[in-house]
Amino acid sequence: MKTIQQTVEFNASPMEVYELLMDEVKHSEITDSDVEMSNEIEGTFEIFDGYCHGYNIELEEGKKIVQAWHFEEDGWDEDHFSICTFIFEPTEHGTKLEFTQTDVPDHTLDALSSGWNQFYWEPMKDYLNHLN
Repeated sequence: MKTIQQTVEFNASPMEVYELLMDEVKHSEITDSDVEMSNEIEGTFEIFDGYCHGYNIELEEGKKIVQAWHFEEDGWDEDHFSICTFIFEPTEHGTKLEFTQTDVPDHTLDALSSGWNQFYWEPMKDYLNHLN
């Protein structure tokens, strides 16, 4: 198993960035997919027509999200979840997001690493740029 660590800067407040991930409507807009997202501890979520699903472990509005994620990838065991941690830190110009994903099956590391940028960080930046 491998770990993905990424740091991303956003020109928005920590709460605005948090809401892009936790608000069903906004999350749906940035991923261009149907999203079901609970805001409760142990509540579930489903993204990209079921390609990703999981549950919430820890939620601190505007500060931290810890979730268990399952990806429908070849060779990804049906009962295996990786842990994704999103930490939002205010900066002079917005937010620094510290992202860590643990327990990533070796063969999915490259695809998931680039996928976070392609399907999350860049669309989130574009969405926020259109608001300003």
